[in-house]
Amino acid sequence: MAETVIMVTGGSGLVGHGIQLALEEDKKPNEKWIFLSSKDADLRNHEATKLLFEKYKPTHVIHLAAKVGGLFYNLENNCDAYKMNSQMNSVVLDLCKEYKVQKVVSCLSTCIFPDKTTYPIDETMIHNGPPHFSIYGYGYAKRMVDVMNHAYNEQYGCHFTSVIPCNIFGPHDNFSLREGHVIPGLIHKAYLAERYDQPLVILGTGKPLRQFIYSVDLGKLIIWVLREYPEIKPIILAVDEKDEISIRDAGELVIKAFGYKGEIVQDLSKSEGQFKKTASIAKLRKYLPGFKFTPTKQAIEETVNWFRKNYETAKK
Repeated sequence: MAETVIMVTGGSGLVGHGIQLALEEDKKPNEKWIFLSSKDADLRNHEATKLLFEKYKPTHVIHLAAKVGGLFYNLENNCDAYKMNSQMNSVVLDLCKEYKVQKVVSCLSTCIFPDKTTYPIDETMIHNGPPHFSIYGYGYAKRMVDVMNHAYNEQYGCHFTSVIPCNIFGPHDNFSLREGHVIPGLIHKAYLAERYDQPLVILGTGKPLRQFIYSVDLGKLIIWVLREYPEIKPIILAVDEKDEISIRDAGELVIKAFGYKGEIVQDLSKSEGQFKKTASIAKLRKYLPGFKFTPTKQAIEETVNWFRKNYETAKK
């Protein structure tokens, strides 16, 4: 059987590690997995990236690399977010076409969906209106990957597709207080509050709703998409709608996981982004009706335990 060489851009990040953990249970002998980091090449640079394709000669690519930040980073850096992500996506997909990569799976985000929409959102609604103002640079750059996938398929016959995960968290996340997303940011804050016996400050009311997916579960699903998913059209990878929780509830799960007993302060002056981004996973359930997600409480506990053990080396 011919060897399948799978090159994963952004493989040292949250989702890349989720795939690596998932592969511990589900690696096939004919698959060679290569997980790249930003140290391997600047993916905005065509020549530097081409050297990676020459070196590894991938038959398949999972494109995870992106410049990602939380709400406050994106509010202040929409231009940079658009420019950097658009450059990366263009270079990687162009080289995948040039090197006749058999299949590419790119990772998008639910922030690509229109701000003004009906819920639940599904895969047919991506281009129905502009993204939320707070993240339009990143949102449009990621949205254009779907356009490129269809264009490459129609003009060159390329099998390029994409996945749209909901809010991801887990080991190896970015726990930055400034650039991190909500759960890793809360975990870092709770850790510091506990360690230095100081109040835990939570931004906003905590009322916005989110579907949170554990990175290991997402890793399993992306492996399935690479191996089995036949469409060019994107597929949403998210927990069931009934498992959507408020940011306040997520914060309480983090606090319980730490056993934090100190003072909690709400800073109501901060922006909270979109109130909800509820996504339908009817398409995923059509393909995988029996897939079981890790309960959010368990996943947060595992992430908190990982952060405690790896605090000194964790990205923050």
